[in-house]
Amino acid sequence: MNNSSNLHRSGLILDRRRFLGLSALGISAAALSACGGGPSTSGGGNSGSTVEQIDFSGVKPAKEITFWTSNPGDSIKVSTEIVDAFNSSQSDITVKLVTAGADYEEIAQKFQTAQTGGNLPDIINLSDVWWFRYKMNDQIIPLDSLFEALEFDTDDYVDSLLSDYLYDDAHWAVPWARSTPLFYYNLDHWKKAGLSDQGPQSWEEFGEWTTKLAESSGAKFAFQLPALAGYAGWTLQNNLWGWDSGWSKEESFDITCSSAESVEALSFLKDWVYKDKVAGVAGVDQIQDFAAGVASATVGSTGDLINAITSAKFDVGVAPLPAGPVESERICPTGGSGVGIPKDISPERQLAAGTFIKFLTEPEQAIKFSEATGYVPIRKSADPAAIVKKTPQAQVAIDQLANTRSQDYARVFLPGGDLEMANHMAAILTENKDVQAEMDSLKTALEKIYTDQVKPHI
Repeated sequence: MNNSSNLHRSGLILDRRRFLGLSALGISAAALSACGGGPSTSGGGNSGSTVEQIDFSGVKPAKEITFWTSNPGDSIKVSTEIVDAFNSSQSDITVKLVTAGADYEEIAQKFQTAQTGGNLPDIINLSDVWWFRYKMNDQIIPLDSLFEALEFDTDDYVDSLLSDYLYDDAHWAVPWARSTPLFYYNLDHWKKAGLSDQGPQSWEEFGEWTTKLAESSGAKFAFQLPALAGYAGWTLQNNLWGWDSGWSKEESFDITCSSAESVEALSFLKDWVYKDKVAGVAGVDQIQDFAAGVASATVGSTGDLINAITSAKFDVGVAPLPAGPVESERICPTGGSGVGIPKDISPERQLAAGTFIKFLTEPEQAIKFSEATGYVPIRKSADPAAIVKKTPQAQVAIDQLANTRSQDYARVFLPGGDLEMANHMAAILTENKDVQAEMDSLKTALEKIYTDQVKPHI
């Protein structure tokens, strides 16, 4: 396939090679280097990539650097411990940890302000829906030459997590606080309803349990839908995929949110809220509601695992995301955040940043971070035994990694796409608006974002 055929069907489908390069063949940056010539940025001669890697030959790392984070999963304590361990392990580089926002949106706003106001960080915490716009705006660097210069063992990162940051055959971030959604449930309520202590295999099966739970548990709802502003676009991918649809077609910008399958999937959930009255919608945080006993079950991030268990006054059950009536494989989206390096800082600072990122994401630190927060281990060689011993429910998240799928392009590559999804889902689930009409409107909005803001830059 040549470059002229990469975009077709009104320009909405993007050739997989432009996004995933050689990763589909299982070829890592280290493997490419072994083949000669270092990390590839050419897409095998097909993608037309023009990514220019930075040459770090002869560069000496800066003495002091800053790491901006929003402390995902209440990670400030463990992140501080890791930074202190790095600073104590050597005397060449000192890292300063900076809380740059209360959430991903705040840190993104501060980073944008710093582009013109100066005072850029050296390492920044990048959420799944923000890193691509930084790349499009030429604000972060490709990391493959750093991988080579610092001898990162890229083969040891979980493949699906590292490949999430691959575009034009170059990596733009490294996985760090990575997560998947989980199905959380109240084991006490399950017992009262006469259910086994297992989670549901499918959403239809759970639908059969909701009446029993509503009648016996004493909770306000059998199920609490996630707070739409923070979770709708992410977690509902599972429901759409289970009905054989999605916000967009897999690995493309072909928007499919208004398909008959999508409408059926979302109508299924809407009926729980308005027809059966067994489900509610969280206003702020569904895990807080769940832990308080408001609902018998919910869906939340693996990053919420420790908080859910310690906050609840009941035994918390955790299960993989339920399947749909059509699809049962690869129905769980990846999520969370990684770390990247700004472009408009010196090579010395970039090299120092890369040195710390290598330390931050080594197996020992990966396990330490996961044990403290509930985020999934990002390294294959990281032994999860300590995590599982402390929190047995974490095994579910680890096992579920094999069933993950990179998120729909419409959510992670369209600036503001996630907000559009949240707004339209709010109209359906909190205002009882027509599903088909809202999904038609969402499709129009997402296609406009692609045409106006993304297509000119790819």
